[in-house]
Amino acid sequence: MNYILPNVNVFVQGGFVNSNIFIADGLISKISTTKPSYSSDTILFELEGCFVFPGFIDVHVHLREPGFFYKETIETGTKAAAHGGYTTVCAMPNLSPTPDSKENLAPQLESIQKNACIHVHPYGTISVGEKGEEFAEYDEIAKQVCGFSDDGRGVQNDEFMGSAMRKISKYGKIIAAHCEDNTLLHGGYIHDGEYATLHGHKGICSASEWKQIERDLALVKETGCKYHVCHISTKESVALIRKAKACGIDVTCETAPHYLVMNDSMLEEDGRFKMNPPIRSEADRLALIEGILDGTIDMIATDHAPHSADEKSKGLAGSMMGIVGLETAFPVLYTDLVQTGILTLEKLVELLHTNPRKRFDIGTPLEEGQPADLTVFDLRKQYKIYPDEFLSKGRSTPFAGKEVFGRCELTLCNSKIAYQRR
Repeated sequence: MNYILPNVNVFVQGGFVNSNIFIADGLISKISTTKPSYSSDTILFELEGCFVFPGFIDVHVHLREPGFFYKETIETGTKAAAHGGYTTVCAMPNLSPTPDSKENLAPQLESIQKNACIHVHPYGTISVGEKGEEFAEYDEIAKQVCGFSDDGRGVQNDEFMGSAMRKISKYGKIIAAHCEDNTLLHGGYIHDGEYATLHGHKGICSASEWKQIERDLALVKETGCKYHVCHISTKESVALIRKAKACGIDVTCETAPHYLVMNDSMLEEDGRFKMNPPIRSEADRLALIEGILDGTIDMIATDHAPHSADEKSKGLAGSMMGIVGLETAFPVLYTDLVQTGILTLEKLVELLHTNPRKRFDIGTPLEEGQPADLTVFDLRKQYKIYPDEFLSKGRSTPFAGKEVFGRCELTLCNSKIAYQRR
C-alpha cells in the first residue's frame, strides 16, 4: 500500500520543515513540497499541520512475555508502544525463562516474530537466571540480542561483574546495568527523603544507586566494555557519569520521564507512585534536567513496567514496583519540558530517537529510501490522561488525570500501520 502525508511538519536533518511525505513500495520515496498526486491504491492521511517524527526508540521496556502474560504480552505491549509513537523497543530480560541461553531465548523470539506490531530487540541476561552466579551463554545469544542486562537487580559481586564485562566486550555488545547495591536498601521502597520521614515510610538512599555506578565505571575503565546505565535518578549519578565521560570512558545513560517532571513531594499514598528507583528530591530532578541539557544524559527511556491492578493496589508499602509509561512519555515530556521552554522539540527528538538509535544501532532514520518508521502527533490537541484508554494491560501511572498536549494520530512501522487514531 502507498501513502501520502500532505502538509505536515517533518523532522529532517535535525529540524522541522513543512512538507509532504510520499511512501511507496514499502519505502519513503520522497519528502518534498511537490504537490501530491495519487492513484486509487494510495491512502491519503488527512493530518495537515501535525508533526511527523522518526519513530521513537525505547531501550528499556518490560513486555513480560514469556512468563508473566497476565501483566503484559508482546502483542499488548507493542500496541501500547505504537500508541505512544514508538516503533522500536528493547525488551528487558527479567522473564520466565530468563533469556540466558539459545533455548530460553527462543520462545521470546518466536512471539516477537508472530505478535509484535513494531520492532522488538530483546536483551540477554548477564547471568543465568539473573542470579549473579553463573555467566549466561553469551556465545549462543550474542547475535540475537541488543545487549546484556540483569535488569531488576544489580550485579552484586564486583569480580563477577568485571569478568562479565571482559567476556561481553568480545562481542561488541552493550551492558545495560541496573545499578543497585542491596546492602544499602534496608527494606526501603520510596526515596529516603522528606515524604518518607513525614509519612513513616522506609526510604531507599541515593547511595544504593550511585555507589554501584561508581564501582561499574571503574570496571569499565579497566575492561573497556560498552556500558549503559539504566534509569538514573540521583544527582550523584549524574555527576559520576559526567566525570567519566570527560575522562573518555565508554558510558551512556538514560533517565525516565517521571524523574524529570516529578519530585518526592508529589507522592501520594498510592501504588501508582511506586517504582524502582524511586522518584527522588527536587535537587535530584534539577540535576537530571541539567544532565539532559549538557549531554551527560543521552536518552529518555520509559522503564514501562506493567503489573496487575491487584499488584498495584496495596499502597506505597505493599504494591509492586513499576509503572507503565509508553503511552504517556511524549505528551508528558512535551507538555512539561518543551512547552515550558526547558527543552526544544528538536532536543526531545534527539533524546527519544537519535541518541538511542546511534548508541544501540537500532531503529530507522526518517529519510528518503528508508522504510517508514515514523509517528505523527497533533501538538495542538489538549486532553487528560485516562488509563482506561491505554492499550497496555497495565494501568498504573502517576500521570492519571494529568492535562497534556500532544496526541498520537498515527504510527507507521516498516511502512505498515501500527497505530491509527479512530
